[in-house]
Amino acid sequence: MCEVGEDYREPAPAGPPPPRPCREQKCVKCKERLPVVVIRAGDAFCRDCFKVFYVHKFRAVLGKNRLVFPGEKVLLAWSGGPSSSSMLWQVLEGLSQDSAKRLRFVPGVVFADEGAACGRSPEDRAKTLAEAKLVLQTVGFPWHIVALEEVFSLPPSVLRCSAREPVGTEGAYKAAVDSFLQQHHALGEEKQSRPCPQHPQGRAGPPTAGQTEALSRLFNSVKTLTAKEELLQTLRTHLILHVARTHGYSKGFSDERHGDVVVVRPMREHTLKEVAFYNRLFAVPSVFTPAVDTKAPEKASIHRLMEAFILRLQAQFPSTVSTVYRTSEKLVKAPRDGCAAGAPGPRCLLCMCVLDVDTADSATAFGAQTSSQLPQTQPPVAEAEAPTVSCCHSGMGRAQHCCRMEEDDPRACVMEQLCYGCRVNMKDLPSLDPLPPYILAEAQLRSQRAEAEQEIQERLLEAEDGARPGATLAEQAHEDGARPGATSAEQEGADGL
Repeated sequence: MCEVGEDYREPAPAGPPPPRPCREQKCVKCKERLPVVVIRAGDAFCRDCFKVFYVHKFRAVLGKNRLVFPGEKVLLAWSGGPSSSSMLWQVLEGLSQDSAKRLRFVPGVVFADEGAACGRSPEDRAKTLAEAKLVLQTVGFPWHIVALEEVFSLPPSVLRCSAREPVGTEGAYKAAVDSFLQQHHALGEEKQSRPCPQHPQGRAGPPTAGQTEALSRLFNSVKTLTAKEELLQTLRTHLILHVARTHGYSKGFSDERHGDVVVVRPMREHTLKEVAFYNRLFAVPSVFTPAVDTKAPEKASIHRLMEAFILRLQAQFPSTVSTVYRTSEKLVKAPRDGCAAGAPGPRCLLCMCVLDVDTADSATAFGAQTSSQLPQTQPPVAEAEAPTVSCCHSGMGRAQHCCRMEEDDPRACVMEQLCYGCRVNMKDLPSLDPLPPYILAEAQLRSQRAEAEQEIQERLLEAEDGARPGATLAEQAHEDGARPGATSAEQEGADGL
């Protein structure tokens, strides 16, 4: 009879289990070689096909809109991380003579040392810089190493949108290609096979102790990690923009908010998994540099929370990142009533986006923020004078001055020149004193310029009010007592009669 608890299973085999009978998988591209990388379910590539797939995604971003003309100087922002290192290697291989379709621009590399913002010691920063210089010397491009502390010596002009050269037509691009090829053949293939190593440019010396202390004090005064990340991104962008303008670069790896320097992101189509596989398979070197959010928990900042959310969706739906990016790229805010669609308005002091905020719409987030700053209790209208409408926060750079009490407040002077997102971040900075001088100087200059424009406008209106609308000079003179066309003697006779 069967007894409870008795085991009737077959005894386990002593050796390893036999292999399952299955069909050997092949590369989905060439159908011949064995795959070494599985990007997504069903997408298994061999080594050569994966490289072709990876390079094509990089070239497609640059080539489909013809953003970079032949011979144009392009500044590559290299942080030492996997994605920027992969971008650097893509450009290096694209400029080689063995490349099927060679890249035709002139590259340069910039590396920003952000160790002071992360609280790193001078020894650790020196070690990271040594590793970065070794990689840059291997690449051979002209390179610039700058420290984030250099933002305290930037000029206010870095916050101004310079005029951009008109975009060339289809014929202009082809003419540029022909001219570049002619120069290429004239100089010879030997000199063009690989860019010649050049000495580093920029960074005359290490930052001073005062600049390092000022930068540390600035980031230590910020309350939240979200505001720290946004501030770091803003200062880094301003510093790279200054390097690009100083050394004649017109592109940086499309963000056209700065005018003469366009920011291009050719790695936006690559997932983190693809970048990691490519760097591992083709031995792409990288340099690890801790950031302000290193080892931070998932809910420490909005950026970390959104990153975790998107990556979880990406694990289940492989096209999540590309879909989010393409969708957000098409979002354009409709112009307000009464504003021309093509007329550029004032720009945010920090991010340099169009400053399109409106307090008239109380349903907007900016209107809610402005209304929250008003006093909770107000005197009845019957017992006091008619309430005045606040317009200092119209976002138009002090085009109106109904709130004179805030003219001498430096914080209000800066806050009114920021977009809603930057205002929210600046709320986590108790004092504006630690900010770099170029930001405060540009804010004061914009306020003074707006006041001068407002004064000129008021005087023009007063001059127009003195003359009857639609009246000619002769009619105006007749109304003032002068007979049209009469000489001075005739006019005196008429006055005597």
